Amino acid sequence: MLVLGIESSCDETGVALYDTVRGLRAQALHSQVAMHEQYGGVVPELASRDHIRRVLPLTDQVLREASASRADLDAIAYTAGPGLIGALLVGASVATAAAWALEVPAIGIHHLEGHLLSPLLSSDPPDFPFVALLVSGGHTQLLEVTAIGRYRLLGDTLDDAAGEAFDKSAKLLGLGYPGGPAIARLADTGDPRRFALPRPMLRSGNLEFSFSGLKTAVATQVQRAQPDEAPNSAPDPQFRADLAAAVQAAIVEVLVAKSLSALKTTGHRTLVVAGGVSANRLLREQFARAQAKLGVRVCFPEPELCTDNGAMIAFAGALRLSSGLSNPDQRVRPRWPLEELTPNG
Repeated sequence: MLVLGIESSCDETGVALYDTVRGLRAQALHSQVAMHEQYGGVVPELASRDHIRRVLPLTDQVLREASASRADLDAIAYTAGPGLIGALLVGASVATAAAWALEVPAIGIHHLEGHLLSPLLSSDPPDFPFVALLVSGGHTQLLEVTAIGRYRLLGDTLDDAAGEAFDKSAKLLGLGYPGGPAIARLADTGDPRRFALPRPMLRSGNLEFSFSGLKTAVATQVQRAQPDEAPNSAPDPQFRADLAAAVQAAIVEVLVAKSLSALKTTGHRTLVVAGGVSANRLLREQFARAQAKLGVRVCFPEPELCTDNGAMIAFAGALRLSSGLSNPDQRVRPRWPLEELTPNG
């Protein structure tokens, strides 16, 4: 089965071709980071317009690289949500129109399901069941995954997601967008012990997250560093590096501790970490230490599959079609709880 996948939920246009026999045949990705950087974040209308410009050329590129044609396609998968409504509509419109013309199924995929299944594309994929940490700009969730389409929410963020905490802290430090990579680069030259930032809900006794208090603590440190005679001046470079390192250390400590608690609670021995923040080097290092110490298995997507991409959508579509779990409802949904995919809750 040959499945085309289209991802257009936010600021990246991803297209990929997945073959259930030969694996991932080709993929292409266009990032809008340079376009949105001057605004300090994603501008939804600009994102939608750029998806319109990119999706068909990227589709043609992927088909050429795979030496395939539209007539070879058995199905088209697209991101149906959650995400920016205008951006989602671009991918959904192209996918459903092409599927109708080719007389093949169109299948809407949950964006987060694509992320949590993406480590299964690796050469040594994890086995079910496992605990999944989905950590990105908009989501920080822990789930128990027992099979494709069977997800139980264990913990969620009560306010800001980890990626939002990175982005907002980066903005306070005068860094670029996206904030996660900018914070990580600066943290390499910083001392995380200089600032005692909070670890929100670290000892809450549950698997919930909260990162808004961390952003407030960063804002307080920045304000204290600015002299009264120059309230809008930028802090010195070492201050910024040390504070960036402290922010990263605080977020990573919470994510690792909560994830290990989820493994203990469920009794599972495998953890999947996916989403844009899963590319963070310190996070991977800390999980590697935990893996060696506790004898658990921690699985990440390949680096190129950490951010939004078409490969995860094509793969999730192929898995759902092969399992008889395709959803005939082709609506796009800017808000869509992942646990709604599980039959009978």
